[in-house]
Amino acid sequence: MPDFQSLETEASLPSTARWSRTTRWAVGTGVVLMVVVGVLLLFLLTMATNNRLAYERNYSWLFWANVVVAGLLLLVLLWGGLRLALRLRRGRFGSKLLLKLAGIFTLVGLLPGLLIYVVSYQFVSRSIESWFDVKVEGALSAGVSLASATLDTVANDMANNTRTAGLQLSQASDTGAALVLERIRDQLGATDVVLWNASGKAIASAGKSQFSLAPERPSAQMLRSLREQGGQRAAASIEGLDDAGDAGADNASISAKVRTLALVPSSAVNLLEEARYLQATIPLPQTLVGNALAVQEANREYQERALARTGLQRMYIGTLTLALFLAVFGAVVLAIVLGNQLAKPLLLLAQGMRDVARGDLRPKPALQSKDEIGVLTRSFAVMTQQLADARADANRNLLQLDAARSNLQTILDNLTSGVIVLDRDGRIVLSNPGATRILRAPMAVFQGKRLCDVSGLQDFARVVQGQFELFLGDASAEQGRERWQQVYELDAGDGDVVHNSTSLVMRGAELPEEQRLLVFDDISEIVSAQRAQAWGEVARRVAHEIKNPLTPIQLSAERMAMKLTDKLQPTEQALLAKSVKTIVDQVGAMKRLVDEFRDYARLPAAKLQPMDLNALVAEVLQLYGEENATVRVVASLDENCPLIRGDSQQLRQVIHNLLQNAQDATAQKAQETGQTPGSVTIETRWNDAAQRVRLSISDSGTGFAPNILQRAFEPYVTTKARGTGLGLAVVKKIADEHGARVDLGNREEDGVVQGARVSLSFVPNDRVPAA
Repeated sequence: MPDFQSLETEASLPSTARWSRTTRWAVGTGVVLMVVVGVLLLFLLTMATNNRLAYERNYSWLFWANVVVAGLLLLVLLWGGLRLALRLRRGRFGSKLLLKLAGIFTLVGLLPGLLIYVVSYQFVSRSIESWFDVKVEGALSAGVSLASATLDTVANDMANNTRTAGLQLSQASDTGAALVLERIRDQLGATDVVLWNASGKAIASAGKSQFSLAPERPSAQMLRSLREQGGQRAAASIEGLDDAGDAGADNASISAKVRTLALVPSSAVNLLEEARYLQATIPLPQTLVGNALAVQEANREYQERALARTGLQRMYIGTLTLALFLAVFGAVVLAIVLGNQLAKPLLLLAQGMRDVARGDLRPKPALQSKDEIGVLTRSFAVMTQQLADARADANRNLLQLDAARSNLQTILDNLTSGVIVLDRDGRIVLSNPGATRILRAPMAVFQGKRLCDVSGLQDFARVVQGQFELFLGDASAEQGRERWQQVYELDAGDGDVVHNSTSLVMRGAELPEEQRLLVFDDISEIVSAQRAQAWGEVARRVAHEIKNPLTPIQLSAERMAMKLTDKLQPTEQALLAKSVKTIVDQVGAMKRLVDEFRDYARLPAAKLQPMDLNALVAEVLQLYGEENATVRVVASLDENCPLIRGDSQQLRQVIHNLLQNAQDATAQKAQETGQTPGSVTIETRWNDAAQRVRLSISDSGTGFAPNILQRAFEPYVTTKARGTGLGLAVVKKIADEHGARVDLGNREEDGVVQGARVSLSFVPNDRVPAA
């Protein structure tokens, strides 16, 4: 049975193979059912018209077979209608079209079928009633009576002829009767002639009875009746008609006969002899017998059908009803099959569209028919293939774009420059690790937020925003320029430690979609190197220019004192000695200053070798024992510190400079406050997370002033009354030679400065790349 849901299933197939299988199965099943039901209808009709007895014998099971077939057809129609209603309720594509086609074809088959059914019903009802007209029944009864009367007349004539022929035996003896019987048989045209005595014993015979040992004899009652009548009448009986009618044989093959029996008169010679009887079997004419049987059979069938007219009407009407069901079923089957054929291209297109909407661009099935719908399905399949090719090209382009983006991201991640992409509102769209390193802020965490919301970068964000507004706002001033550039000093802090300022060179440009590109580089090392080189050159020139006149000045003062001492009064001698001493002391101070300038300018290159920082610190601390230092130095050395690469002579100088600065600052605070001097702390720590060895020196002084923090590593910047300001500059220069990071800041407790701290972070020896 065709499935109303097969359309949806078939539309989802990648090929038309399943369509063909389902269609063949549906058509084959429908054809078989229609053929079976049609043959059954023809069989019932044939039996009803030609073999009423067989129909009556098999009426029950035939009736229920028809009921079952009709019920099955009705169930199939109801089931198909229910499935179609469910498809329509669920909104399946093609349901309305299939419903419309099924309705059209059903109406096409049902309306003519109903018309034919009504006309046939009326025809069958009226025609069956017309069969049983009163005149027809009277004519058949008269014909039966006429045939019966004719046969009786013929039989009586044959009986009289037999009685007349019996007169020939009245003079014949029993022994000579056989010859007379042969003559009588020829005269009567009989097939058999027998002479019986009164006791029912055959005396002589002629014909078939001669070969029979016990020919059929007449009954004793019949013999007695003839004897009582005295031979005035002869008895006759017709045989073979009833047997022929019951057997249903053809009229041409019926052998009906008349059996006559007559009393043979006694002879005049011997009136007391035993009575004898002549029996003759004479065949009836075939024409007469056939006509009589035909009239009798017609009358019998008419009476039987008159009695079974209701059954005939029910049988014919049932046959017509079953034919109507068959017509409706065939119409529905044709509706489904033809509906499938009509809806199949549309369903293919609809399924293809749904697949394309889902992104499935695999090859779509296409009809090979030459009509417009077939051309449309093939065009859709070609379009889908073109879309698939276009998507494949787009995917390849996307892969290439992803590869290019990945390469760009790799380049950005490995750039030493900082890169930040901002939107028009100053929100961070993209940043690279270089920006995090230079700005010392986790820029990736602040992605999607405004740059001014990043802690410590408010002033930086304000400058960047102002530069972009100036660059983008004044079109006439910026015409012909593709970017802006600005140098900026970034001050960054980390808790209580303030790093040295970072010098940045910033460049900005406009990107599509109103985005802005900010690229900046840390030029602190370049600026520091330039400053160090400049100060070194200044120190060399100053040392050269100052050192030359110092010796003559000192010698002149000493010679003046030597020449004039003996010539002056004691009071004047004292004044002269004091003045000369002042000149010599200041010259010595100038020489020391010149030596420091010379050392800063001529600081040799560091010779880096593996060394133990703790051992170096312990060696230096021997010079700062309690017996040698006015300010106590406390050491805290981490035994887990690995070896570092450094120049022991230069690092020793660094430690000396830092310890001396720390002691001076602590002693100065104690002198200003009148309190006991605090201690100086030197410690080493291994930071496993950062993979660095940290050397820190903390004092208990007044700390760094904000203006000093920003320029602490520059030469000649100092807070000491007699300091040259070259100590931290030398420390910074040596740290740069060692690849170490220098941090300095104030130690605070509850917002109160407790002193200063200077830290150096070294890379372990095993992590230093080979030269």
